[in-house]
Amino acid sequence: MRILIAPDKFKGSLTAVEAAAAIAEGALRVYPEAVTTQFPVADGGEGTLEAAVAAGYEERINAVVGPILAPIGAAWALRKDGSGATTAVIETAQASGLAHMEPTPENSLRAHSYGCGQLIAAALDAGATEIVLGVGGSAMTDGGSGALRALGLKPLDAAGNVVPLGGGSLADAVSLDVTGLDPRLSAVTFRIAVDVQSPLYGTTGAAHVFGRQKGADDDAIEKLDAGLRNWASLLREATGRDVNVPGAGAAGGFPASFLAFTRATLEGGFALVAALTGLAEKLADADLVITGEGSMDSQSLTGKAPIALAEAARDRGIPVVAVAGRITVTPEELAEHGVVAAAQLLDVAPSPQDAMSDAGKYLAWATRQVLEGA
Repeated sequence: MRILIAPDKFKGSLTAVEAAAAIAEGALRVYPEAVTTQFPVADGGEGTLEAAVAAGYEERINAVVGPILAPIGAAWALRKDGSGATTAVIETAQASGLAHMEPTPENSLRAHSYGCGQLIAAALDAGATEIVLGVGGSAMTDGGSGALRALGLKPLDAAGNVVPLGGGSLADAVSLDVTGLDPRLSAVTFRIAVDVQSPLYGTTGAAHVFGRQKGADDDAIEKLDAGLRNWASLLREATGRDVNVPGAGAAGGFPASFLAFTRATLEGGFALVAALTGLAEKLADADLVITGEGSMDSQSLTGKAPIALAEAARDRGIPVVAVAGRITVTPEELAEHGVVAAAQLLDVAPSPQDAMSDAGKYLAWATRQVLEGA
């Protein structure tokens, strides 16, 4: 039997690589002669970089400015193919993630994406012809302005001064100085993985929908939204492009600046990462797929990586088993997406705390139990 083991991360407990190893341990106790392939998956957010590295991309680390100016080390990845094309994979969370910032109203206004721009510059220096951006877990609501600042753009106020970094200052910008913008941006293809349909601004935009989880209170949300509205106007004046489109509100509006100034496209996260890592080839060789994630819930059914993978396997006639930290959807709902059996760590761990603190052990146990009963 050939088993493809392709989980997403178990957030707060296991990376996708660690989860795959634990699942493989459990599977081999039931099928000791099986050939297992560990292949972490992601849907364009956090974990995308890890999936790329597991698929053979070279990991690199650069010192960058974090979302509130503290220096941090941020990882990204690069791969050259036989035709000479070079693809870089960058996660906004690595350089400008919420994990690097205390979510307070003040910080929600100050947070910026400058470090992401520094990673993009590093990718350009390395000869990247295509840059894939995964945009989950971000701290900022700056419309991608910080990233472009790192690449030479200067947003100016009425007195001709460069405005401070952060979404809270965008409303003060009245013009854009593009003379120093890195010319290499026009020659690179940007592919941005997004799974939200929020526009840049408005009641369903970046600030109103995602601002609160980044620390913004009501006043900060209104200020951030006004800044994004002004930023869209400045981008339109500079490039002629309307960036208030579905998906532009992801990662605090990060895609907007790249939709304006580069050849950027917005793509579904799972499909993009699957193509990037060669998932289809792995599926073609599988007799069984085992996937999983920390919480398998109603959000999972909207296209998150494990369910999207299950659907792809189902379409090829391959059975799928799912193992998760907790499962809050019904077996019937999972079956509709191709999952033939499922188990949760909460069924084998003494408590939710044990399931979190020793997730690897209980993931192996749960995998063994579900395969023995499948």
